[in-house]
Amino acid sequence: MSTVPGTSPLTDAEYRLESEALLARIEAAADRWLQDDDIDVDSQRTGGLLELAFPNGSKIVVNTQPPLHEIWLAARGGGFHYRWVDGRWRDTRDGSDFIEVLTRHASLQAGKPLSA
Repeated sequence: MSTVPGTSPLTDAEYRLESEALLARIEAAADRWLQDDDIDVDSQRTGGLLELAFPNGSKIVVNTQPPLHEIWLAARGGGFHYRWVDGRWRDTRDGSDFIEVLTRHASLQAGKPLSA
């Protein structure tokens, strides 16, 4: 059972702005990891799809889902769906915060602590 409301409070235009801001934040974090020599992660973005490739061959994929007003995250540890709730991207199943989950999975796949 979902702990997150089923309907996004965002308009289509607001969804585009918020999802773009999230992808830009992830790209900036990946650039920072690379610049600070935390990890040699490669980020590649095509439209609403962002892929982070780690040195061990694992990947994290973040994908926008405009018709649903969702963000999807795929990592070695599983797949997750997020909706905008109270000013944050929240997991549709357990309400967890997107950035916290991304940071946890990126750290696991990097084999070292990272912060987004």
